[in-house]
Amino acid sequence: METQELINKYQLVVGLEVHAQLATASKLFAADASSFGEKSNTQVSVISLGHPGTLPKVNLQAVNFAVRMGLACACRINRVSSFDRKNYFYPDLPKGYQITQDKAPICLDGQVAVTLEDGLECLVQLNRIHLEEDAGKLIHSPERAESWVDFNRAGTALIEIVTEPCIRSAEEAVAFLTEIRKLVMYLGICDGNMEEGSLRCDANISVRRRGETTLGKKVEVKNMNSFRNLGRAIDFEFERQVNLLENGEEIISETRTFDADGCFTASMRTKEALNDYRYFPDPDLPPLVLSEEWIKEVAEQMPTLPRVLYHKFKEVYQLPSYDATLLTETREMAAWYESLCKCSKHFKAASNWIMGPIRSYMNEHGITFSNFPLAPESLAQLIDMVEDGQVSFSSASQKIFPELILRPEVLPSEIAQQLNLIQESDVSFLVPLAQEVLAKNPEKVAEFKSGKKGLLGFFMGELMKNSKGKADPKVATQLLSELLAN
Repeated sequence: METQELINKYQLVVGLEVHAQLATASKLFAADASSFGEKSNTQVSVISLGHPGTLPKVNLQAVNFAVRMGLACACRINRVSSFDRKNYFYPDLPKGYQITQDKAPICLDGQVAVTLEDGLECLVQLNRIHLEEDAGKLIHSPERAESWVDFNRAGTALIEIVTEPCIRSAEEAVAFLTEIRKLVMYLGICDGNMEEGSLRCDANISVRRRGETTLGKKVEVKNMNSFRNLGRAIDFEFERQVNLLENGEEIISETRTFDADGCFTASMRTKEALNDYRYFPDPDLPPLVLSEEWIKEVAEQMPTLPRVLYHKFKEVYQLPSYDATLLTETREMAAWYESLCKCSKHFKAASNWIMGPIRSYMNEHGITFSNFPLAPESLAQLIDMVEDGQVSFSSASQKIFPELILRPEVLPSEIAQQLNLIQESDVSFLVPLAQEVLAKNPEKVAEFKSGKKGLLGFFMGELMKNSKGKADPKVATQLLSELLAN
């Protein structure tokens, strides 16, 4: 059966669980450092190693970060939340259980707006956001039947963002994860590095016949660390589950892993029921009580969110959706663009410069806006010079811009003068040059007048050569057209 027929017959239902590693200096319940890439088992203590008699203490910064995310997602902040022990065999978590939030998470409900490729905006409903600690890392020997354990990550502070089973396509799931990554980076609570595992996603996937209201059996695909893999895993699971149903087979509720090379999922273990985890309140941690004043302080620290900036860029600066989406990818880029717009009213041209020459330069040199050498005021003057016809875009981007990078203290107008790149729009200067071009090419002039209007580009090229690239293209084009019309 064709894919489109399956889509017409069955409905995909997806719920996501996104883990974001919080950018705290220490772990959730211990003072151990939590930086990435350190030597194995050097960021540990008696608490993170689960020694008897040790007591956990909540990291206030992690609580602050969780509340920030809850506010950004329009959640209800739980004034009294609590921690629970999730009992499960964790070979890389020494206590033998994970401290998480089950019955009373810190954030409830909420929603995240996403925009799909066709411009349609939809809301993804959240179930909760809760705090929990991460497990360590198992390293398996390729030669021997041995495994090693690195406890550096054990106890690292996480938030888990859990959606309702309301996502209906792989595209919507990827758009949601993209927005979550953007949010945590704007808020400064997570670096969003998916390759290092700072942000990772589990997908709960089921299918049902269209028109049915009962959810199908859920399959969980674990630990996808890229947008592309998330989309591919969901598409694969949709077809796999539908084909099982079409063949009269049963879908097993299980946990699966995604093979990125082969683009398929494979069974890991039968899905555990919630009661298998034997949740119970952690006796060592009292309820977490948040005051109204404290929550208000956190709210006042919040930056402008990317979704707000996206709509502002579209409505105030009149940018298309594509530009607004790219310019709000990072908080730094959005802020730099806004600074640029305070200095120049050519908003679309400013967007084109950031998405074109500036991003190309940054990608080539491995830098970001935080260490970009050029000030917005300087680029704004260069943009205005191009838009006012003083210099051509090619001269500005290929000659003046690189020179400005090397000498950011010099004005663009000075560099343009030094390089002799100021465009000539004086008709008295251009007329003789244009007449010379036409006089040297009488056959081309005849062809143009007989209908080959594309030759205007040829004449422009010759005129630009004669003017050493200084002719104002708009004035020169109009002048040539007038001369050829006579």
